[in-house]
Amino acid sequence: MNPRNMKLFQQPEYIHVLLNHLPLTGLAVAALVLLAGMLLRRHAVMLLGLALVGLLSASALPVVKTGEKGYDRVLAMSDAEGREALEHHARLAKTWVKLYYVTSGIALLGIGAAWRWPRTLMTISLAVFFLALISLWQGKEIAEKGGEIRHREFRP
Repeated sequence: MNPRNMKLFQQPEYIHVLLNHLPLTGLAVAALVLLAGMLLRRHAVMLLGLALVGLLSASALPVVKTGEKGYDRVLAMSDAEGREALEHHARLAKTWVKLYYVTSGIALLGIGAAWRWPRTLMTISLAVFFLALISLWQGKEIAEKGGEIRHREFRP
């Protein structure tokens, strides 16, 4: 890899752009795995789905951290509408990222609970599935504002 590309990996705003798909696209795929496990009533698939939801919901943490670190640089290169979108994007992320953490925690704790009490697996999976859907809905809102920061074509 050439040195110029390596510099990009040292800038938090670029890392943010690379990682920000994990809590959205990754969580959507994880929720589908969990749904498939519930529909097929396969414990192993539900446990895999819970693990994936837990992991990919937790991936919101490095996304938020890199976003915070890159905030000033992106603010400096944005026009007035972009700055407004950035501020709104940051407010939404700060408000709703907690939902991702709750989803992750319940999914991961649910694995332990289902291990101890196997009959609770379906109930836990259903609760985590709905938390994942709500997280995805809020994540979509956050991402839409994020897209408006530097891309005028995404602005209303």
